This record gives sequence, structure tokens and C-alpha cells, in this order.
Amino acid sequence: MSLNENLEKLEEAIQAACRDVGRHRSEIELMAVSKTYPAETMLEAEKLGLRLFGENRVQEFAAKAPALAPCRESGLLAGSDEPIQVHLIGHLQSNKALRAAELFDAIDSLDSVRLAERLNDAAGKLHKRLPVLIEVKLSTEETKDGLDPKSAEAAQLLERLPDLPHLHLRGLMTIAPFGVPEAETRACFRTLREWRDKWAAAHQKLHFETLSMGMSGDFAPAIHEGATRIRVGTALFGKRTPYTEPETDPEIEPDTESGQR
Repeated sequence: MSLNENLEKLEEAIQAACRDVGRHRSEIELMAVSKTYPAETMLEAEKLGLRLFGENRVQEFAAKAPALAPCRESGLLAGSDEPIQVHLIGHLQSNKALRAAELFDAIDSLDSVRLAERLNDAAGKLHKRLPVLIEVKLSTEETKDGLDPKSAEAAQLLERLPDLPHLHLRGLMTIAPFGVPEAETRACFRTLREWRDKWAAAHQKLHFETLSMGMSGDFAPAIHEGATRIRVGTALFGKRTPYTEPETDPEIEPDTESGQR
């Protein structure tokens, strides 16, 4: 199927999930997860009206960014005045904070106080206020990144964020466990919503309007449980090709601290 056909099918499924729970389609942002796909595929998606993209790796997107520059400035390719936005949704090492702040419109995978401080410093140097989401780990899978919401680190991060003027917390992100019954998936998404409500009440200087949860295989349960943003890749673009790490980006500062993430 073509990208246009995939998008039409996806939109039908999103609208069906919204109808199931009495939500309006406008409540759900669709993020096109473009990791491993070339810039040309992103440009094709832009022409179809997609405006929000998610990338996993700093160096991978650095190679794509020049080809996307015109539509990031004005959305010219779709004849729109609305530029596209590209968010980092993958784990970010703190030594790549400055490069990430330069390349991306937002960081959706904030998971430590150290990274928050590095991103705040980087955004300050660039004279920008960088939107961020806290990535929350609600799965026991070791491959998952994110903060344990019950941890001291999570509590410290929430206390620290109001004092970081170049970061703008917008909400939370999580990834549900793979290959589990739908009831378990829904419980994961419900738990993120409950943490959002709890933290929003306790930290009224911070903003928690975004709940980024649900991917190609589980976006419908996520919508049922309150997602405001879903992240869809393969259902849009088709099967991914394996990622090959490009040569080291010379603009990324070396990591000189032992054990630094």
C-alpha cells in the first residue's frame, strides 16, 4: 500500500477509537515516527499534511535535517504556513544535549536531572525555550528507558524543573510492554494518566497537558485511556530497514565523565 493509503486507513482507525470513547479526533496528535526512513519519505508525508515527526537518534536525524530545512521553516512543500516539527523520542545521552537542542524542536525522552540541566544549559546558549516530556518507565522490560515514577530521581526532577528557565515541561511519555494482553497494555496507559493527574496536582507550576502513549500496535487502547499524542511508524511507512550508525557527528561534544549517560 502507498503512504497515502496507509494514512487513510490509520485515520479511519483513529477516528473509530475516538468514537468508542466519545472523544473528538482533534484531541489526538498524530506523530509520524520516521526513524530509519529517509528524508524523502518524510517529505512525502509532509506533502500529505503530516506536521509532527519523531526521531530516535541525534546522528541519524542530523544527516536528514538539511533536506527538511525548507518545510521546517514554513511548510512550503504542502503549501502551508505551518512548519513541521521534529521531536527526539529516543534515549538521549547527556553529552549530545547541545546537538539535540540545536536539531530538534522538542525532546520527548527526558529521564534524569543531569540531562535536564544539560538541556537547559544548551537551550540557553541557543536562546530558546525547549519543550520536553518526561519519559516514564512503567514496564519491567530492561530494554525500556525512562524514569521510575516512584524513584527519588523522578521526585528530584519535578522539583528541579521550575528552576530551569530554558525548558518547558509539556507532559509525559511512555512505552507499553510488548506482546502482553490488551488489559495489561491499557493498565500501563491508565497508570501514566494517573501519575499525570497526581503530579499536576502536586506541581502546579509545571504543565502536563501532553500524554504521549500508544504506537502502531496499541494506539487504540492508548486513545481509550486518554492519550493526547500517539506515535505511529510502521503502520504509516511500512516495514523498517535496519539502522546503520553514521560516522561520528563532529558537533557532538565528547563525553569526558565516566559513566555519564
